[in-house]
Amino acid sequence: MGIFDRFKGHGQHRAKAMSDAAEKEVNEKTGTKYTGQVDDAQQKIEGAMGMDRDRPEQQ
Repeated sequence: MGIFDRFKGHGQHRAKAMSDAAEKEVNEKTGTKYTGQVDDAQQKIEGAMGMDRDRPEQQ
């Protein structure tokens, strides 16, 4: 069981909140050096899990 398998058992809203929290933590740990790559990875993971959403560009 992978870390993202846990998202499937939760409601869509909670899974998105968890995904956003993970993205925020990774960005903090890396000093926002890889923000673009982290965002791309998050979108791919969410898409693979059927959690596609329209996302405004992050600054």
